[in-house]
Amino acid sequence: MTDSRLVPVTDWNKHHPWPPVGGLRHIIFNADKNGFGPAIKRVGRRVLIDEKRFFEIVESQNSGVAA
Repeated sequence: MTDSRLVPVTDWNKHHPWPPVGGLRHIIFNADKNGFGPAIKRVGRRVLIDEKRFFEIVESQNSGVAA
C-alpha cells in the first residue's frame, strides 16, 4: 500500500488550503478533460481524492511553467 490517503471532498480543506472545495468540485467535474481523473475515486455517491496522486498531477502539469 502507498503512503497516500483518500480524502473526502468535504474534508479537503481540513488538510489543505488549496484548492477550496468549490474549485475542487470544478476539477472533479472536468476530470476527464483536465487530467485529474486518476486522482479521483468514487465509492457509491462518495467522492474521494487520492492526495498523493492529486499533487503529482499538479506538479506534472506545472513542470514546464517558468515562474
